[in-house]
Amino acid sequence: MKLGISSYTFSWAIGISRYPLPATPLSAMGLLEKAIGYGASVLQVADNLPLTSLSPEDLNAFERRASDVGIAIEIGTRGIEPENLRAYLHLAARFGSPFVRVVVDKGEDEPTLDECIAQLKPLLPEFDDAGVKLAIENHDRFPARTLREIVETLGTDRVGICLDTVNSFGSLEGPEVVVETLAPYVVNLHVKDFTIRRVVHQMGFIIEGAPAGQGRLNIPWLMRQLPGGISAVLELWTPYQENTPATVALEAQWADESVNYLKNTLGES
Repeated sequence: MKLGISSYTFSWAIGISRYPLPATPLSAMGLLEKAIGYGASVLQVADNLPLTSLSPEDLNAFERRASDVGIAIEIGTRGIEPENLRAYLHLAARFGSPFVRVVVDKGEDEPTLDECIAQLKPLLPEFDDAGVKLAIENHDRFPARTLREIVETLGTDRVGICLDTVNSFGSLEGPEVVVETLAPYVVNLHVKDFTIRRVVHQMGFIIEGAPAGQGRLNIPWLMRQLPGGISAVLELWTPYQENTPATVALEAQWADESVNYLKNTLGES
């Protein structure tokens, strides 16, 4: 697998709505420099740092820098409205991304299984022409079997899965169920470790992020279940601390620890 980082590795450094922003939010170019510093093979830029918001000059500079250092750019977005997917398909073709990773839900727009198929099917010839797949992420609403039905209905040669290791807890499914159901269709992996702890009053649990290799996720097992040529992209659910600067600092520490662990696990140096 190819080691990657993501705009969701550094969510707090980029800025999260309804929380105080960092004094200097992390830019796309700043994120690319972090990927270079880590020796990553891949950088996935998703909906929390949309490349469509860059000026033509900044996008050109970003593209040149990534090309110069040999880092592959993977494209991600949220929402399946045609104009949005076409914009990100254009970016994927420009950067040579093998897929557009998409989270189906966007705000209050939560299409049903049939609506997803009806909206996505007419766009697939355009993806075919560009040589780009659509990679649907298991988010927190559809169970894995529903995602499998979408992929199989649309065609596994055109559509795959971006597998996240934590999101499906929202559908009452852990990593084992998700991997067993979706492994044959996975084109990209989001490595996101987690802890589960009981609250102080004992009536309930909290699922929270952890640095890769320090939580409950069996990452060596996970790697053995999935195709070898895909990218393994680090994502973090860093919990908010007493303020934004402290949270950004913890996020950076977790990123360092996680990348070091994944390099050893993936056999990368």
